[in-house]
Amino acid sequence: MEPIRWGVLSTAGIGIKAMLPALRVAAGCDLRAIASRQLDRAEGVARNFGIERSYGSYDELLANPEIDAVYNPLPNHLHVPVTLQALQAGKHVLCEKPLAMTQAEARQVAKAASAANRQVAEAFMVCHHPQWVRARELLREGRIGKPLAIQVLFSYSNTDPDNVRNQADIGGGGLYDIGCYAVRAGRWLFDSEPEAVCAVMDRDPEFGTDRLTTGAIRFPNGSHLGFTVATQSALTQQMTILGAEGYMLFDAPFNCPSDHAARLIIDEGSDLFGKGRQIEVLPPADQYRLQVEEFSRAIVSGETPLNGPEDTIRNASAIEALTRASVSERWEAIML
Repeated sequence: MEPIRWGVLSTAGIGIKAMLPALRVAAGCDLRAIASRQLDRAEGVARNFGIERSYGSYDELLANPEIDAVYNPLPNHLHVPVTLQALQAGKHVLCEKPLAMTQAEARQVAKAASAANRQVAEAFMVCHHPQWVRARELLREGRIGKPLAIQVLFSYSNTDPDNVRNQADIGGGGLYDIGCYAVRAGRWLFDSEPEAVCAVMDRDPEFGTDRLTTGAIRFPNGSHLGFTVATQSALTQQMTILGAEGYMLFDAPFNCPSDHAARLIIDEGSDLFGKGRQIEVLPPADQYRLQVEEFSRAIVSGETPLNGPEDTIRNASAIEALTRASVSERWEAIML
């Protein structure tokens, strides 16, 4: 089988830190090109990573007939238009989250992907990590009984006004940047779709972005997801799944380092001091590498990739409802 030939759109930090190293070593992947609006930046990154071709515009890379798939890590407001452009150019697209900021945008991408007969996926790399895969297996086996609630706390501190995460007009803010992970966690672990949401937000008076968002999401059969995300707070990542007969704790649930053997803690809840606790140690894994390998296999097989268009529509619908709820100050149904 010939490897999938990849191009990367922009020299964004997530690409340099995580995706370019993953693409260099991923099975079935051939990293061929990188583009930036500044040619010297593209050339510099290409030299550092041994990439064959560099371009001073995204259009040039998309026009290259040798590129099969592209990774789009551009700022949020460019996810949809550049993904649509790539699809029109005949490329498969793995796009950073949130791929779309509204349900309408997500449906537009899904329609374009179908028309072009190309694959599209939203880059929720966490779904590929062994601790997430194992947790869902344990839930399906009934290890902690019926899953009742998930609690997520995800925060960091960033007050740089020039950072895209702090620019409201291009899709900045905590809900879009990291709240989307909480939504995906609920959908993945409950293995069902949310029904309604409520939310409160504290917005930065200068940036206009939500710097602290707390949400509640109601799932079928009485299950709940509660989350708090923050962009100007202490660094932390926590996730707990509460079941009728025990609970699970995740180890660095969202940005688990590739050299770290993650611990999935399963507690039967017999006391408050962990006497009924068991720990499963998962092997170190590069979730970015696993992600691009799975997407490349989907391109070859024609099967819908993990986090494909339908998942994007559903995640975007929930985020859109959370935004409405923060304004209405009441429960909002998820409209599909």
